Parts: sequence; structure tokens; C-alpha cells
Amino acid sequence: MDRKVKIEDSWHLLLSEEFKKPYFNQIREFIRCEYQKHTIYPKGSDIFRAFNLTPLDSVKGVIIGQDPYHGPGHAHGLCFSLKPGIDTPPSLKNIYKEINSDLGIEVPKTGYLQRWAEQGVLMLNNVLTVRKGKPNSHKNSGWEIFTAKVIEKISREKEGIVFFLWGNSAQKKENLIDSRKHLVLKAPHPSPLSAYNGFFGCRHFSKSNNYLISKNKKPIDWKVVK
Repeated sequence: MDRKVKIEDSWHLLLSEEFKKPYFNQIREFIRCEYQKHTIYPKGSDIFRAFNLTPLDSVKGVIIGQDPYHGPGHAHGLCFSLKPGIDTPPSLKNIYKEINSDLGIEVPKTGYLQRWAEQGVLMLNNVLTVRKGKPNSHKNSGWEIFTAKVIEKISREKEGIVFFLWGNSAQKKENLIDSRKHLVLKAPHPSPLSAYNGFFGCRHFSKSNNYLISKNKKPIDWKVVK
């Protein structure tokens, strides 16, 4: 990991001890070698983009994805989100369908979700990097330990956060969240293989906003574009 990889100050303070631990040194060395030998997504300056767009004090919700998109020019550091101009993939199309069914919001033509992040939705992948064309290629590299600590610390330090756990990978993080302080919303993954098994009809977007309102917080405007 080179010096261009920066994380926003509030997150750096919260996670400073993690950055000193042996497992994170192993991540640094692994990533450094990977970027030297292979094409890796996202680019180094976007690895912590989710944190940089959503400072700790602004977090209202956390969406947990699996790992970055592995196609050229797709990933930019936010789970489920793509750079502008890229065709919307099936899982994100299904998320849009559920938002449309739940809230009546028109399905957008872009997969660029930065507006959610800017409103306080931490768009966190379980694994933060991937090799070009090889999904799950950075699985078990140490990122899972790091992102588990992120979830654990958010749960401990904050109150009234909505955690969206879609699919088995995300739901493995459930034991890190104090459900007495936060809202945990679980559903199958929005992929075409599982969306009809309970993702469609989950109404997580209205449920999350109703919860935020009950906590005197501004709800999320789930429109992707203004």
C-alpha cells in the first residue's frame, strides 16, 4: 500500500490501533506486491473511498458488500457502486427494483451511488481490493479482519445506526453488532440467484428511514441522482 492510500481523519483516529497490528502489516505487504505484479481494483487512492466520503460522525447506515467489481473501470471504492457510464449489473438492478417498489423512486440509469455515501451510508465491502477478472481473489488476505473491526467499533461507538446485511457474507458480521442500540436489517443477497427468496419485498429502504426518523435523524433520500 503506497502513501497515496489515505483515510479520513475521524476513521484514522478510530482505527489507529488496527493499523499498528501485525495482520494489517501483512495486508500492506500483500497489497503492495499485488499492485506491483497484477492489475488491482480499485486504484490505490480509492481503497478507503467509502470512509473518505462518509466520516464517522455522519454515519447513519452501513451497507456491506462482498468485494470490489473486478471489471476494468468499474470499482471505485463503494460497495455495489460503479463509476459513471458503466452498465448497471444485475444485483444493483434488483436493489433499484426494490427501492422502486418500496418508495416509488424511479429506477435510475446510472450505478453511481456516491450520493448515498454523502448522506451517511457507509458503502463498505467485506474485502477492499480484488485482482482484475478474478472475484474473491483477495479473500482471506486480512481485509475481513479489518472490516470486522470497523463494524465492531461502529457498533460500540455509535447509536441508532441501520446495518443492511444482504446475503450470507454480510450476515456473518451480525454478531459484531449490538442490536439493542442499532437496527439490523437482514435479507438474501440481491443477486438474481437469491433476490426472489426474500430480498424483493424486504422494504429495507422505508424501514431504515422510519427508524432514522424515530431517532430524530434525517432520513436517506434513496434517489441516486438529484
